[in-house]
Amino acid sequence: MSSDGDRTVNDGAGSGTDGAAPATDGASASAEAAPGDAGGGRAAFEAEIRDALAGLTARLDREHERAAHREAVIDRLHEENQRLRRGELQAMLEPVRAALYRLHDQARREAGRLAGAGEPPDPVRTAGLFTAVADDVADALARLGVERFSASPGDPYDASRHRPVAVTPVADPDRDGLVTGVQADGFEQSGKVLRKAAVSVGRLDRASNGTTVAAGGGETTNNRLGTDG
Repeated sequence: MSSDGDRTVNDGAGSGTDGAAPATDGASASAEAAPGDAGGGRAAFEAEIRDALAGLTARLDREHERAAHREAVIDRLHEENQRLRRGELQAMLEPVRAALYRLHDQARREAGRLAGAGEPPDPVRTAGLFTAVADDVADALARLGVERFSASPGDPYDASRHRPVAVTPVADPDRDGLVTGVQADGFEQSGKVLRKAAVSVGRLDRASNGTTVAAGGGETTNNRLGTDG
């Protein structure tokens, strides 16, 4: 009886062992399938990276094309602007050239007339000639927006518009600091003085009032009032 019981127990144990075997086989199958699944996921990930890099490359290429187009447009606009500026400059200089042509022809005519004359030149005609030349130059400058201005004897000295080049002693206190003569006209553009008028300025001669002794007389070159352009 005991032998049969032992055999029965052993058979049950064996059956239990055989029943556990399929579970072991299933785990082995799952373990064998895992590497294949990991390999497929890696391939998909690499494919996504390749697609992203391809898209980024295409986008960079498009941006490069746009940048090249913008540079081409900028270069073309700059060239057109330079041409326009050159054209405007030539148009502005045309009155100056025309004035210089007239001055050239006038000077040649007067030179020929004076060379053929058997007598000294007429001072009045010569003065009129030089006045006309100065007026033609001033007219050419006016076409460029540069206006001529001058001063008159008796005008108050203005340091912002006058450049003192000489001093004239005066006995009248009312003439002290006034313009006594004009050596050169001034020029301005849009209210800005480009060149000051060169003038002589009266300075009170105190020797005439017995207060000081002045050395010399008449108009003297100014070295103390200062000069500027």
